[in-house]
Amino acid sequence: MAETIKGLKRTAYCAEFNMKNVGEEITVFGWVQRQRDLGNLIFIDIRDRSGIIQLSFNEATDAEIFEKAKATRTEWVVAAKGVVAERESKNKEIPTGDIEVMVNEFRIISKAQTPPFEVEKSDTVGDDVRLKYRYLELRNEKLTKNIIMRHNIAKIAREYFYDNGFIEIETPMMIKSTPEGARDYVVPSRIQNGKFYALPQSPQIYKQLTMIAGFDRYIQLARCFRDEDLRADRQPEFTQIDLEMSFVECVDIMNMCEGFIKKLMKETLDVDIPEKLPRMTFEEAMNSYGSDKPDTRFDMLSQDISDWADQTDFVVFKSAIADGGSVKAFVAKGGAEAYSRKKIDKLTNHAKGIGAKGLAYIRWAEEEPNCSFAKFLREGELDALIKQLGAEKGDVVFIISDKTRKALTIMGALRLLAAKELGIIPENKWNYLWITEMPFFEPDEETGEYVAAHHPFTMPMQESVEFLDTDKSKVKAQAFDLVLNGTELSSGSMRITDCALQNKMFELLGMTQEEIDAKFGFLVDAYQYAAPPHGGMGIGLDRLAMLICGAESLRDVVAFPKLQNASELMSGAPSYIDDVQLEELGINLINEKES
Repeated sequence: MAETIKGLKRTAYCAEFNMKNVGEEITVFGWVQRQRDLGNLIFIDIRDRSGIIQLSFNEATDAEIFEKAKATRTEWVVAAKGVVAERESKNKEIPTGDIEVMVNEFRIISKAQTPPFEVEKSDTVGDDVRLKYRYLELRNEKLTKNIIMRHNIAKIAREYFYDNGFIEIETPMMIKSTPEGARDYVVPSRIQNGKFYALPQSPQIYKQLTMIAGFDRYIQLARCFRDEDLRADRQPEFTQIDLEMSFVECVDIMNMCEGFIKKLMKETLDVDIPEKLPRMTFEEAMNSYGSDKPDTRFDMLSQDISDWADQTDFVVFKSAIADGGSVKAFVAKGGAEAYSRKKIDKLTNHAKGIGAKGLAYIRWAEEEPNCSFAKFLREGELDALIKQLGAEKGDVVFIISDKTRKALTIMGALRLLAAKELGIIPENKWNYLWITEMPFFEPDEETGEYVAAHHPFTMPMQESVEFLDTDKSKVKAQAFDLVLNGTELSSGSMRITDCALQNKMFELLGMTQEEIDAKFGFLVDAYQYAAPPHGGMGIGLDRLAMLICGAESLRDVVAFPKLQNASELMSGAPSYIDDVQLEELGINLINEKES
């Protein structure tokens, strides 16, 4: 280590020492996590980014050094030099728990006032305090490890793609505002008053231009910005491992990504995954799991019981089918004990909260199953349904009837909730999955009109092109998603390279020729100078880090995250700017400033 403080040079990080170093004289730097004064003995745990090591002071310690140790408090920065010794009372909870440092030189580098919370217990403090003092929370060993893991993921990504012939190209951070599905963050121009840059939602257009430029394999750890409502797995600014390849088909891009994932899992978690990841069509995923990002670590698959339901006298089921919908069910094996009537009522309220009209059920806890709609069934119909579903005594069956897509989506959400409540989702299991044959358009929930499901540069499957003007429901995209344990990590696709088809796609999005020229004219022009067939994808680095670290939120893998209202408590961003800056930018605020 090259670090030197007043003649002391750090030997290594705290957690890098072990029993092999006993008898060696070492120097460590760090923050005081805990000081324990036992009278004739003082122990200080000091922490750096690697972990903790114990410093020991006793009757043989120089008196001046002993007094310094006695005065030391939590979160002070210190330097210590001493001899590594085997501990009498060992701590198996930490890597350095077999050793301690018998200190012969000790320096207090920087004193700290009493922190607003104990760093090692920061997870017990409210968000408002933790995020205001984020630089203190980041000293917490768990968060430190998460940030280092994120760094390692980025490092492995760069190494892998460099080794496979990719060129890292930085694309602009201030770009022209173009429609990409979310609101843009905009930056006013002082020099060109009244005009605005947009922060990129993704480097999509620019990476396609690098293909036209002939670089053929592009990679970037790209910062992206989207002005959307936040949630646990979303931040207004995020990073994606962004790649693009020329002279390829979908399978080539997917194969390249699989190599990266295999290397990543082995080097970070020492987990071996298959050479080829499983693949499932969008339709299969929706029909079986009620989700286009299914968690395949457990079963409880959705089953279609429409044919059975249509033969009954239950008007709720029959009406849904008559309206072109379906009746879907899943079996919670062994769920009868966990799901009392009261708990089923709670689940029903949850289902209604996400759009369901109701939740039918069969609970088989006693000798005879209890069915919420039994009075509408004829003799033998319930037995036939139970047999069809493969339900047994001790199980609960949940049933949703609605428009098919809606019924599946609600069923998928209930499946996940039930699995969590029943505790059947296995830990330390890594189920990667490709979703393929994505629909090109999807129906708008409010209007029923078909709208684009992907960005406007996505190539439709060749056999689907004929349906662009006649039946949008039949158009499929040359697109694919990578899913891990129910979380979407990446979207990718082949890109349109035909000028006429690209123009048609813009028109299908409702854009006039004037709007196309104004917003995308430079891209359309570029394609007139010959473009290679190309495609790519963007892998969410933040989400990938969150899952590998076992974190509950993106906040746990981002150094300085924002809250749900897109504010950052530590610095106070966003904030007002003064009138001089506003005048320079030609901006006049309509809303009064808050006092």
